[in-house]
Amino acid sequence: MKLFAHDPKTAYEAKAEAQRIAFAPVVFQACRVLRATGILESVQRSGNTGLTLNEVVQAAGLPRYGVKVLLESGLGIGLFCLNDGRFTLTKLGYFILRDPMTHANMDVVHDVCYRGLFHLDEAVAQGQPAGLKTLGGWKTFYEGLSSLPAQMQQSWLAFDHYYSDQAFPAALPLVFADHPQRLLDVGGNTGRWAVQCARHDPAVHITIADLPPQLEFARATIKQHGLEARVDCFAVDLLDESQALPAGYDGIWMSQFLDCFSEREIVTILRRAVSAMTAETTLHILELFWDRQPNETAAFCLQQTSLYFTCIANGNSQMYHSSDLLRCLSESGLRVVEERDQVGQYHTWLKCRKA
Repeated sequence: MKLFAHDPKTAYEAKAEAQRIAFAPVVFQACRVLRATGILESVQRSGNTGLTLNEVVQAAGLPRYGVKVLLESGLGIGLFCLNDGRFTLTKLGYFILRDPMTHANMDVVHDVCYRGLFHLDEAVAQGQPAGLKTLGGWKTFYEGLSSLPAQMQQSWLAFDHYYSDQAFPAALPLVFADHPQRLLDVGGNTGRWAVQCARHDPAVHITIADLPPQLEFARATIKQHGLEARVDCFAVDLLDESQALPAGYDGIWMSQFLDCFSEREIVTILRRAVSAMTAETTLHILELFWDRQPNETAAFCLQQTSLYFTCIANGNSQMYHSSDLLRCLSESGLRVVEERDQVGQYHTWLKCRKA
């Protein structure tokens, strides 16, 4: 699909969209508060009958003034219809209330990104995650993930897991078609992939390579599932180019990992992977590329997620166009021997060998 090749809007539509963008932070918070206070839930439960302002006030247990301005904001946003003084929920309101992807995206933007994005101009000018200071004093977001307040941590993990959990079941048969006995999971995060691998093939042994704080998440997950004998951990900081990846594995797995690094850093990481590979070793990469999405909405979500990396995560990475990563693979001495788009729904799987 060729995305973003034409301007589909009339001048009127474009100007109307410009006003929605101008008020976008207000719209975002109004939608979030309407969901969080239970107002959307109450109106949805009323069905086609709807609720009056006073009935919403009574259900929400909030002051009439605050409920009134939220409902009127929701009308303009498109969350409600108003007929004969009664509010009913629209399709848009339903998806704000019920859609898991919307929840994952909205919660991570509010809890992790919202305050930091005020510093986006600094981040772009400096090439540094200028908004990260609103969360903590780390060089990158990943150093501090394990010490974030519970709500922030929960929102980030829910966001990360929402997308990976859709893709993992579809990726397992692709990875295990070669029957790997030893698998290196680079950037294993909370260990969810390692657990699924161990369940999929009782003969495989997995090593998770990640930052020491991240490995604490993984160890807890592995222990919870009683897999300590089949899954171990290898501490490594891949931003330190002197630190090598361990060798002796049939397969190497990198999922939603390389987008956490700049192109130069990706090449150094992949070259270390090549050094750990034999001619028979397979490198599996599972990534989200904005140019390979099934529609413009999916591409839009990834393009906006890039600014999280710019302003919060590290200041130099993004959700890449596939040609960017393919170029990095070639520079690193790797060749793609098989690939598949829409693994799960949004991911691309690349199977690589030494060039």
